[in-house]
Amino acid sequence: MGRSACVRGLGLAALLALLPSPLLAADDDQKVAQDDRIAELERKVEVLTDELERTRSDMAVPESELESNWGLGPAASKVYGLTRGLSIGGYAEGFYTAVVKDKHESGEENRFDMLRAVLYTGYKFTDNIVWNSEIEFEHATTEAEFFQEGGSVSVEFAALDFLWKDPLNARVGLLLLPMGFLNEVHEPPYYLGTHRPETERRIIPTTWRENGVGIFGQLLGEKLSYRLYTINGFNAVGYNSGGIRDGRQNGSEALANDMAVVGRVDYAPLPWLDLGGSFYVGNSGQSQSFDGVKIPDALTTVWEMHAQVRTHGLQVRGLVAMDHVNQAGRLTRALGPDGTGDLDAGEAIARDMIGVYGEVSYEVLQWILPEHGGSMELEPFVRVEWVDTQNDMPSGFQADRSQELQIVTTGLQFYPIPQVVLKLDYRNKHAEQGAAGDEVNAGFGLVF
Repeated sequence: MGRSACVRGLGLAALLALLPSPLLAADDDQKVAQDDRIAELERKVEVLTDELERTRSDMAVPESELESNWGLGPAASKVYGLTRGLSIGGYAEGFYTAVVKDKHESGEENRFDMLRAVLYTGYKFTDNIVWNSEIEFEHATTEAEFFQEGGSVSVEFAALDFLWKDPLNARVGLLLLPMGFLNEVHEPPYYLGTHRPETERRIIPTTWRENGVGIFGQLLGEKLSYRLYTINGFNAVGYNSGGIRDGRQNGSEALANDMAVVGRVDYAPLPWLDLGGSFYVGNSGQSQSFDGVKIPDALTTVWEMHAQVRTHGLQVRGLVAMDHVNQAGRLTRALGPDGTGDLDAGEAIARDMIGVYGEVSYEVLQWILPEHGGSMELEPFVRVEWVDTQNDMPSGFQADRSQELQIVTTGLQFYPIPQVVLKLDYRNKHAEQGAAGDEVNAGFGLVF
């Protein structure tokens, strides 16, 4: 090294030695602070990422196929698949009906209706405690429009489940009664036709819910399932010649002087075969009297049996249901013009009411467009049905034979995706007496 360079080096070292040490320390502190800020930002980003993932999971955004659990519809069952937190789902359906035969004779009109928009909300508190509910908006508005009654907003079910083990669990709240194919699983992609079968409207009657408590579970490796509830009974003041449908109390300040029991068993001996049945029994007078006229106990029994085959795109369903009203004659007199006046002159409540239907459908796109792999489906179907809410009358009363209907429904169900369905069908209706208008129906439905 040259002398001049050595001198310059010694001079620089001397200059640095003369600088105040706090200036050097400040530079080091600033670098450390900057590193700390970067580390803190990285930590916050990681926390936010985890929080967003947890929120997405808790909101149960449907990214996989919906599946039914514990007797409820697939969209209503989403909450059971959560680890914790909030679940949101729902369904909607609308239809257009054109009466194409006997329109004036039957008094029926063409209708275009946003029938339902439904929101499912549930919350999984723990692995064992689950809240689930359905809020339904019917007919688009609760206001009366153009001399129509208007729609309604209703709680369709609201249940708190205590899940213990597969064989034994408990449920309390406003419960969907476990009867038929549609009372619990009534989402539009999961039944055939724009309109539900009349047997499951008039005889069962769907959608039927009451306040109660009970147990449910699965046995034999999930081949056997059961539900058994104690609930408030019907209110017989609502019975009429069209059936027991208007006797449902639907959880709204329900009279509970008379309680009832409802139960169901389903057995699947093979993956493609389901067999089952259900029953309801309870008094329905609710200890009521009007103008000195006592409403009889009117013990009401409802039972149904059903079977279903599903394999390789083929679905076959069959169901028979029956209602029996004890003391139907006394009840008719109590509710007739000489009693409370709720029944019209000549109208009578039957002892026995019955309905039966069978239907078959087949998915054809698996052969026409096999490249879609089942994501898109087209199902032609046919349903044959007979229903009579005046099947057996009490002594001294005549049956209203206009309440006996034979209905043949043929149609198509198109699923662009599994959660959306478009429906088109023709309902040929024949009344034993009087006119019943044939219909062309078009509708849509969805679940999420």
